[in-house]
Amino acid sequence: MKEEKIITPANGYLILFIFFIMLIGGIAALIATEKGIFIISIIVAIFIAPGFIMVQPNNSRVLLLFGKYVGTINRNGFYWANPFYSKKKVSLRARNFDSERLKVNDKLGNPIMISTILVWRVQDTYKAAFDVDNYENFVRVQTDAAVRKLASMYPYDNFADEGHAEDITLRSSVNEVSEALEKEIHERLSIAGIEVLEARIGYLAYAQEIANAMLKRQQATAIVAARHKIVEGAVSMVEMALEELGKKNIVDLDEERKAAMVSNLMVILCGDKDASPVLNTGTLNQ
Repeated sequence: MKEEKIITPANGYLILFIFFIMLIGGIAALIATEKGIFIISIIVAIFIAPGFIMVQPNNSRVLLLFGKYVGTINRNGFYWANPFYSKKKVSLRARNFDSERLKVNDKLGNPIMISTILVWRVQDTYKAAFDVDNYENFVRVQTDAAVRKLASMYPYDNFADEGHAEDITLRSSVNEVSEALEKEIHERLSIAGIEVLEARIGYLAYAQEIANAMLKRQQATAIVAARHKIVEGAVSMVEMALEELGKKNIVDLDEERKAAMVSNLMVILCGDKDASPVLNTGTLNQ
């Protein structure tokens, strides 16, 4: 397999000066002397003209001579090369690609909508020009394929009731998923001489047919997790209250009264509504 070959053709300004001398001088001499020999100078000037090449910053020209790869000009400037060279323009600038939203199944089989944002540029002009048919279309197709594979490797989200909440997910593990996506796309695009500068998920959501059901599940999981924290905190507060009452000898509670106190505190602390205080004007037993 051939590799990219960087070449630097002749200075275009010098050849342009020679071009004007031969063209203008040949025309002037032909008119002045009326000798046909000076037509050769004009013909040579016309032959030189197609060889001028202007390369803008972050652009390149791939040169071919009757189908044979000659080299690549990747430095901006004004040059002159063999007029018989065919010149193919290949941009070296960084480009953005925002893929379409694809409907795929995640690791758990849930249908999701996902898209990616890719920043890429051509690194090897030979591979981009000759190893693939159309490198821009190649980037689009292979990026979509990489996104489909990535989505099947990870679940959209994990829930506490599934017992593996620490696993990598598409929704919460942004850095890990982006690294995996970038690696996958890089492996696919290296054949075309494409460098992946950045790859990340641009859009992620459950498919419409299961979005409502999954939203209810997320809400239920959040409520259960919140209740768990509330109960955990309430138990700690009741334990602290009983311990402090015992240390300071404020009141002597038997087991039955401790149970009643614990029950009342748990109802107050774990309830989702504000407690309504009741003033007891009698004894503890009334």
